[in-house]
Amino acid sequence: MDKWISGSLLQILRLEIKSVMGYHKLSELKVWQKARLFRKAISSLTKTLPKEEKYKLVDQIIRSSRSVTANISEGHGRFHYQENIQYCRMSRGSLIETYDHLTVALDETYITREVFEKLKIDLEEIEKMLNGYITYLVKQKNNGK
Repeated sequence: MDKWISGSLLQILRLEIKSVMGYHKLSELKVWQKARLFRKAISSLTKTLPKEEKYKLVDQIIRSSRSVTANISEGHGRFHYQENIQYCRMSRGSLIETYDHLTVALDETYITREVFEKLKIDLEEIEKMLNGYITYLVKQKNNGK
């Protein structure tokens, strides 16, 4: 079908489809907004970790937290629901990896139980939002929208 539609018309159709889905821009996607705030909190936290963890825990937790928003972003940029779903699943995996890194920081007494619990609440909320978004995308895919 794409071969019959000019590039600019196809782009307009894709924007209209995203409009029907309830948002136009990545920055309007609530799960991405929440994950971005979480990523920023993790970044601030890493500045308090010991210097000897710079190339160990700090590097790993920064990478996994960045991967959460990066995968949501990449999925959002894909035209097909299944691709978006897969990237959201990878995002969820990175979120759980970040949780594991936080447990390491707690176990090594780099962070307090209070800090851990606050970040855990945020993480669990993002996980629920991601699961809801994935469910929405699956329904849209199955409805042929």
